[in-house]
Amino acid sequence: AIIGYVFTVLDPAMKVYLAGFAGLLIFFAPFFHNKLHQKQPGILQPLIGLIVYGYGPAAVLEPPWFLVLLFVSVVFTLNARPLAHRITAKIDSQEMLILAKFLLISGVILPLLPEKAVSSYIPASPFKIGVAVIVISSISYIGYILKKYFLKRQGYLVIGLLGGLYSSTATTVVLAKKTRRLITSNAPINAGLIAASGMMYLRLLLLVAFLKLSLLKLSLLPFLFLGLITLVVAWMVQKKEIVSPAKAPDDGALNPLELGAALLFAGLFVIMMVVTRQVVLHFGKSGLDLLSFVIGFTDIDPFVLSLLGGHYPNVNMQQLTGAILIAAGSNNILKAGYTGIFGKRRVVKGVIFYLLLLGLVSLVWGIFLSRGIFI
Repeated sequence: AIIGYVFTVLDPAMKVYLAGFAGLLIFFAPFFHNKLHQKQPGILQPLIGLIVYGYGPAAVLEPPWFLVLLFVSVVFTLNARPLAHRITAKIDSQEMLILAKFLLISGVILPLLPEKAVSSYIPASPFKIGVAVIVISSISYIGYILKKYFLKRQGYLVIGLLGGLYSSTATTVVLAKKTRRLITSNAPINAGLIAASGMMYLRLLLLVAFLKLSLLKLSLLPFLFLGLITLVVAWMVQKKEIVSPAKAPDDGALNPLELGAALLFAGLFVIMMVVTRQVVLHFGKSGLDLLSFVIGFTDIDPFVLSLLGGHYPNVNMQQLTGAILIAAGSNNILKAGYTGIFGKRRVVKGVIFYLLLLGLVSLVWGIFLSRGIFI
């Protein structure tokens, strides 16, 4: 640091300083080569040395707070080194690469996308499509990371909450399969099965808040009510059941930030936009309600995002909210079917009944809302 300061003062043009920087690189080269030979590829030590050499110009050219910030950052980095080693030892390096690519797309490529629609058949611009894909991938990614790395051995209620944030349908299938190994009907898994569907409504509410804030006032009551009441039911079931820690189930799903998964989702999103627009133009709100019901038996995220990200002049806010509720309702009926198919019937019969009831309430509420009965 002293050498860097002296070189900067002696030559404000920084030529001497840069020569010293080149000398440091030559000095560190055999050191780093020896580390590689010992299978220690860490670059932190030479990097910290070069940063400390940068204290000189920082002291001369920048305000004092910048030098203090630089010093504190170096100290924190060195003290956090053991923790960083433990974290990187647990995290798959491939996932770090996926995260880096995702940050590149969202921080560099996304702002360059055009904000005008490229076709009259697609009621959204490439920028809006990119934002929608990034938002849904990010929300799913949070649940994926928490479930995989930080909350592996929690009760099934927590697993259901995190799984619902990631994918309620996948979580339902995985947890239902685990009930086949149970002997008693007093199963702690039922709370997780119910919680996953409750989180689906809160997840949809987050999407509304991020992508179509004007719809939030109308959507807040139904989604918040159905989501919270379902979580309360899950908690009550948890209190009655035998609570035991459980490892987070592996649903075999892709990391939601993977480029292949994101591109597939974007493709489905655009298809749903085209289909929804044509249905609205030719069949009106009745066709939209029917489409919502049918789509609910598949993956509803691309459809919901097409409603939130697109522009449909003939559809008002009530009809949009009703369509999302209808899709969520039929999706709950689908999950009730999955629970009955993959689960042990004697164990999950209460869950099947509740998911069917939740689905019917969501369907009726959505139909009434799209007809303007509930305002």
